[in-house]
Amino acid sequence: MASFEKLQVYQRAIDFSYKIYRLTENWPKTETFGLTSQLRRAAVSISLNIAEGSSRSRKDFSHFLTISRGSCYECIPLLAIATKLKYLTNEDYKTCYTEVEALAKMINGLRNSLDL
Repeated sequence: MASFEKLQVYQRAIDFSYKIYRLTENWPKTETFGLTSQLRRAAVSISLNIAEGSSRSRKDFSHFLTISRGSCYECIPLLAIATKLKYLTNEDYKTCYTEVEALAKMINGLRNSLDL
């Protein structure tokens, strides 16, 4: 097991990606290359940047964590648009929003712990 796989934030990011894939699987086919793809890519990017950054220097890892946190915030307007279009329920929106906020805080905490 790679060291990043032991990080709770990484595991939570994987769970979030899974949730997004499940929520988007029945969205209209017209969104396959639009909103569906953008939201999935943003969600997956959170864990990918944690993984890639962990194999680099502390300074680089910090940079990758910043990108990962940005991917969290990229999800928010995509979720809002999906909710306005009635692809997501308000409950699913709130659940995802809360999870994205929690992930962003965890990423920030990890970044701050790097002692740069």
